[in-house]
Amino acid sequence: MNKIITASILSASLLLAGNTNYNNDISLLIGGVHTEGNLDLDRNYADAGLSLGINLKDSFINQVEIGFLHSLKDVGFKSSNEDTSVLRVFINVVKDYPISSNSSLYSLVGLGLEKFSNEDRNKNSVFGNYGFGYKYKLSDTTALKFDLRHVIETDHADNNLLYTAGLSFSFGKNTSKTIIINEEVKKEVKKVIIPVILDDDKDGIINENDRCLNTPQNVKVGNNGCIKSVNLKINFKSNSDQMSEDYSSKLEEFAQYLKLSNKKVVIAAYSDSRGNDKYNLKLSQKRANRVYNALLNLGVDRNNIKALGYGERDPIADNNTKEGRLENRRIEVLFTK
Repeated sequence: MNKIITASILSASLLLAGNTNYNNDISLLIGGVHTEGNLDLDRNYADAGLSLGINLKDSFINQVEIGFLHSLKDVGFKSSNEDTSVLRVFINVVKDYPISSNSSLYSLVGLGLEKFSNEDRNKNSVFGNYGFGYKYKLSDTTALKFDLRHVIETDHADNNLLYTAGLSFSFGKNTSKTIIINEEVKKEVKKVIIPVILDDDKDGIINENDRCLNTPQNVKVGNNGCIKSVNLKINFKSNSDQMSEDYSSKLEEFAQYLKLSNKKVVIAAYSDSRGNDKYNLKLSQKRANRVYNALLNLGVDRNNIKALGYGERDPIADNNTKEGRLENRRIEVLFTK
């Protein structure tokens, strides 16, 4: 049974070593054992040993430790003149808790086999152990380790306290390239790269989502970038349907757009609130007809445009001010297709 357990521990170490490409370390250990008071062994004796640390990458566990500790001299029995040597073989998993760039705390837990040369007085037994320690790096390849381990046998639940000091040497350097990034490069990497967002027709819908590119200025568009309505920015004098020559360039630009897009539109004309509703409705229809005829003269297909007057409906500014009333005497184009 003992041979099977020992072989299992050694097999596990070979398996883990074969599956890692990362740095390992080997530690020379020296320390002592404080035995449970009811054991028939010396309360304190010295031991020494060796351990192999297999470092793991990208794992919650930082290391697997395989090793042994052996009494430096035979340990005496209290009730007789006999003595025995003590060998402990163990495998532990180790978790690091960094304190600084060159020091860390660590915890460990694992299993092992305790073997006595004098089996007449003490039986060989499997044990469990756990502990904690401190590691200080002297250089990239050497470190000092100090730890305390509580060992509990499975035979009679005997307790031993192991305290060790070790000198550790790293070997088996990782062959993958190590990339050293200085602080300036780190700062550059952290910068957020903002993609260039284009809105060529400046309608508030980026090109990526815009199904109707190159819409004219002063238009209302939907979420897909296609026109819902356009304010032609054509205003009229009070009580008049006459347009200034200053608006001819705006109409020409819009007429060109309608001819290229083949859109169907309604020319919607509005008045301010002065005068009665019936008169304002009639006046706004005259204004709509004026723009309608101007667009026909510029080559727009009459089947694609319609003129409607809406009177003083839907004001966009304050009718109590001169400036507001001027804005309300306007032409809007509503897209129906």
